Amino acid sequence: MLAYIKVLASSSINVIPDSFQSTMEVSVFPAPNFPTPSKLNQIGKYLKLAEYQKDKIYSSDAIAPTPPIHPSVNSPIKRFIDILGALVGLALTAIIAIPIAILMHFMDPGPLLYSQTRCGLHGNQFRIWKFRSMVVDAEKLKHLVPNKAKGHIFKNDNDPRITKLGTCLRRTSLDEFPQFWNVLMGDMSLVGTRPPTIHEVNKYQPHHWQRLNVKPGITGEWQVNGRSEIEDFETIVNLDLDYQRKWSVIYDIKLIIRTVQVVLNCRGAW
Repeated sequence: MLAYIKVLASSSINVIPDSFQSTMEVSVFPAPNFPTPSKLNQIGKYLKLAEYQKDKIYSSDAIAPTPPIHPSVNSPIKRFIDILGALVGLALTAIIAIPIAILMHFMDPGPLLYSQTRCGLHGNQFRIWKFRSMVVDAEKLKHLVPNKAKGHIFKNDNDPRITKLGTCLRRTSLDEFPQFWNVLMGDMSLVGTRPPTIHEVNKYQPHHWQRLNVKPGITGEWQVNGRSEIEDFETIVNLDLDYQRKWSVIYDIKLIIRTVQVVLNCRGAW
């Protein structure tokens, strides 16, 4: 009795050489004599390659849509305002850095600046800069502090890691001034969304990603509508999406003016 082995090559994806197909089309072997292990191995490799190429062609990655580009991202006027504002802001930062460094040296010795990796436009990572307002190695102590916020943010109005000088810096928003460097580099904008941490973004639901369709900002809707008093992440998301719908250069300027008023009145910050 004879055993027949027939291997059919795909008509849409042909990865098996013609010379090999001719020997594979119909191969007849006496019942006791099956194909050698090496020949079966070679046939298997060709079939796996064909399957791989089919998967590659029809994979979701090949046809995944690109994230939408918000008009503010490519606005030359907004970018001009960002650069101008960043240069002025950095000049002010250089001035206030001197007394802050002196006070920090005596009150809480350690680095003047604090940096952390954040997520910006479409989740792209960048390093954000601030004047240090917490004790050294505060991140290592974070697990000891209860989170009083709801959702994918961390807030505590009585965080013991914040220094006495840091409390003053936060209340006046002076700790944010080094972020003008991030604005100048193009990672941030003067006005945008609150830049989330990697840990926060890793927990995002699909609709949360919409808030990252614009650049993060030093200020934004959350800054003029409660600042640290907003403890519900979904509220922040709604404010960010509302900003995207309302956005215009004039609206950015209005938010900057309102931010100055809020900061001077020391409202909503701790």
